[in-house]
Amino acid sequence: EMEWEELAGCQNVTGTKCDFSSAITEYDVEYRVRLRAETREDKSPWSTYFEMIPSEIAEIGPPEIELQSTNGVIKIKVSPPEANQAQKMWIDDLSFKYNLVIWENSSNAELRKQSIFPMDTINDLAPETTYCLKVQAYRPLEKEGLFGPIHCIKTTRKVNDLLCPTNVRVSALNMKFHLHWNSRYKESVRYTVQYLLAYLKHIPGDQSKKWLCVSRCENITDTKCNFTSIIPPAPGFYYLRVQAMSGYNRSCLSNEVKIDPLVTNEIGPPTVKVDISDVLLHVQISPPGGYENEAFRDYGLSYRVLYWKNSSNNEEEAKMRVVKERLATVSDLTPSTLYCVKAQAFSEAYNKSSPFSKEECIRTHGDKMLPLIIIAIFIGAVIGILVIAMPVLFVLYQAYNKIKYVFFPSCHPPSNIGDLGGQPFSSPYLLTEEPTENFCIIESIITEETKQIDFEGGQHSKQSSRDSGNYSNDDDNSGSKVSEEKELV
Repeated sequence: EMEWEELAGCQNVTGTKCDFSSAITEYDVEYRVRLRAETREDKSPWSTYFEMIPSEIAEIGPPEIELQSTNGVIKIKVSPPEANQAQKMWIDDLSFKYNLVIWENSSNAELRKQSIFPMDTINDLAPETTYCLKVQAYRPLEKEGLFGPIHCIKTTRKVNDLLCPTNVRVSALNMKFHLHWNSRYKESVRYTVQYLLAYLKHIPGDQSKKWLCVSRCENITDTKCNFTSIIPPAPGFYYLRVQAMSGYNRSCLSNEVKIDPLVTNEIGPPTVKVDISDVLLHVQISPPGGYENEAFRDYGLSYRVLYWKNSSNNEEEAKMRVVKERLATVSDLTPSTLYCVKAQAFSEAYNKSSPFSKEECIRTHGDKMLPLIIIAIFIGAVIGILVIAMPVLFVLYQAYNKIKYVFFPSCHPPSNIGDLGGQPFSSPYLLTEEPTENFCIIESIITEETKQIDFEGGQHSKQSSRDSGNYSNDDDNSGSKVSEEKELV
């Protein structure tokens, strides 16, 4: 049912192979191929068809290279496979990477393998020595290509230019990057630090005009440069070099240095703060470089927290906890004990660890039972004092009442006995000698019988008047009253 087409150039061939490249128009679709044998008299049946996708079964051919020997090094330029073909299976040339194998042209030479860019320089070679090399193109995670033909070239003698900076190196701590180099030139030299984004190295062509100058590191006389400003929050790969310029407008470039900021950087110690609440020890960790350093998030930092009892006679080893957060808690603490804590930051992804932080110590609170015992003792003592003091206070109070009642009575004589001869009334229990003439009995009840006796016996009435001589006004009144009564009778 399929419509088969004849392959041009593959009809009536006598060999066992055929080139049908012209028939392949697309490299990512499936093709089916079949064949049969023929003689003059007979034809065989068609074979079972062979299925294929050209891009999957095709091999990567060798790249083309150009070599140049200068100043003791070899400069190499690599062209990707299919560079000169009108129709390409792999359109993206940037997807190719290249491996180099180089060795001295001698019987006991050792092979040296390294990755190179389309435009690269091979350093660390012996001067005036013939080297042979070959290059292979490959696609990462897909397939390796074929090595190209072997090329040999002889190096030249390297010119020892004292103007060129040497020993170019990078130091970095807590994402602060510095470039250092040595100078052998005795006269005045000015330096400019340049950098190149690493991905530009993979683009074929001349990269000399793509280098950029590092801010604040242009025309400087110092032999170091802070290039932290070129490292973004999400760092990538960089190449750096130093250009030296003399007073005679003569310049020289140093060797290039490649850096991966997260690999080159060294992690400093974190800082810790400790606090106590109830029976827990809280450890607050600040990451290296402070909270403003966002690049540390790419490390995925974890922390090792060591804590121990700070005692001279304590042989207990330090205990360790591993946490990913910046806050750790430690329980099972001994009351009234001095604990010390330190922490270390580490990254498993980059296999890096920082030094331990400075020790921080704090003393735990005392046992909670001790205040309760003190309070119980105090309350018991108060209750005991009250139990003992109550009877004593009661006895003293009764004695006070008796003494007050005897010496300071609260009762007073009636109002009609207010003043008896000018002598105050003191106490009924104290016997005092009082004159009898100051007291008298006044009969204020008058009966009908008494009145009659008074009227009949005037002598008795007069005697009564004399008896009440102290109250003369009463006698006069009583006399008038008696006269009135007589008249009414």
